[in-house]
Amino acid sequence: MENLNLTDTFLEFKELKNIDRPTMMSVLEDVFRNILAKKYGSADNFDIIVNIDKGDFEIWRNRKVVADEDFTDPNTQIPLSEAKKIDADYEIGEEVSDEVKFQDFGRRAILSIRQNLTARILDLEKNNLYAKYKDRIGEIVTGEVYQVWKKEILVLDDDGNELILPKSEQIPTDHFRKGDTIRAVVIKVEMKNNTPVIILSRTSPVFLERLFELEVPEIFDGLITIKKIVRVPGERAKVAVESYDERVDPVGACVGMKGSRIHGIVRELRNENIDVINYTTNTQLYIQRALSPAKISSIKINEEAKRAEIYLKPSEVSLAIGKGGLNIKLASQLTGYEIDVYREPGGEDEEDVNLEEFSDEIEEWIIDELKAIGCDTAKSVLSLSVSDLVKRTDLEEETIKEVINILKAEFE
Repeated sequence: MENLNLTDTFLEFKELKNIDRPTMMSVLEDVFRNILAKKYGSADNFDIIVNIDKGDFEIWRNRKVVADEDFTDPNTQIPLSEAKKIDADYEIGEEVSDEVKFQDFGRRAILSIRQNLTARILDLEKNNLYAKYKDRIGEIVTGEVYQVWKKEILVLDDDGNELILPKSEQIPTDHFRKGDTIRAVVIKVEMKNNTPVIILSRTSPVFLERLFELEVPEIFDGLITIKKIVRVPGERAKVAVESYDERVDPVGACVGMKGSRIHGIVRELRNENIDVINYTTNTQLYIQRALSPAKISSIKINEEAKRAEIYLKPSEVSLAIGKGGLNIKLASQLTGYEIDVYREPGGEDEEDVNLEEFSDEIEEWIIDELKAIGCDTAKSVLSLSVSDLVKRTDLEEETIKEVINILKAEFE
């Protein structure tokens, strides 16, 4: 009965766990040899035959026939008189093989084997899982949401392995329920308390890059290269692409006919706005493209300070800055230049007044805060609502109202 219980143990692991046959055989033999060594002092003279498919095994002990007076080691030797009882033809120097019955081990030894076997195979499975996902860092995996908690989501892959999607790696508008199918990229694999922990992400730029590879064959084939990706998850992303084939339009290939290719990516990212930009080594042109959809009048670049002064028509300023300042922030990250936005002098702003003129009535840090969002003149501030100014700056509503009253008084 104990033999049956033990064979059931490793049969169960063979069926449930993804362990190859040679490894399983090696683990089983190693566990048995350890227990034999404890019982007999050495396991070198034992043959262990395991049949995983049938779930049975045999253990044979090989002993050398010696003269009765020379008999000293009952594990490796057998007296001639005892060998003759097995077969009368045995002679000194020959080898006798006899089967070791499992019942002879005793109940405690059998329990120990079962515990060792379970522990070894579990460790093996953990190491296999760690190695498998360590090689998959940066790959997209698809799984099923198994449990939703406040700080993270537990995801099961196709083999039933547990993966973790932390709240910090979820798009702010992500809402998943148990049973939902989820796609994410593997960003980290680590061992905690001898257990592999696989961390997924949907906010990483790598996730967006892999989605482009799936949707755009030219990227997967290497005809188009993604030079850089910057994103604010769920809000906006900018992707710089370059083609190695003059006949291939990188932006057109990524967007697809009527947006067919990029539409699937946008939907996966919860309607995140994606700007695909043609990469160039021409800094001015690159910054100009990065600030799309705004049209720039002129640019002054300071290479040493890595700063760019952008001059635009008043109607283009809000486009360049973008909702919540996202467009200019991402353009700056994409190009590597700090971008300062200025309204083009002249034209409709001839009667406008520079904010610096109000330094005796408005504190300098407040003026700097307004200039940081592209409002460097009185009219540029007055063209925005109080709520817009509150959102875009770190200023209090009362402070903004006071500023607006001071600026209005100038024109009245």
